[in-house]
Amino acid sequence: MLKKLKEIKSKEIIAGYFGKFFHGKNMTIAFWNVKKNSKIPKHNHLHEQCLYVKKGSFKLKMDGKIIKVSKDELIFIPSNKPHSGVAITDCELIDVFSPNRTEYSN
Repeated sequence: MLKKLKEIKSKEIIAGYFGKFFHGKNMTIAFWNVKKNSKIPKHNHLHEQCLYVKKGSFKLKMDGKIIKVSKDELIFIPSNKPHSGVAITDCELIDVFSPNRTEYSN
């Protein structure tokens, strides 16, 4: 299935987090535009997650540690690992989740 990113409708999932989602059978890729200082509360999910920062800086808290993830850096978040975060700047983020995140629909 071929899609153009500009044709996928953006959806605000949490205040300040605007995502476009593309789903396969076993994975979801999420393209995020995140406003500076937008927070994501502590949570966990069964999905493995790979976070890539395309633009800006993001502060992730995991295992009691604060990790700054900046442009062109990636971090892996294991399944069921509690984590939270905040956008230090306006950000463009890309997340890959496996299995797919059916709750993120367009």
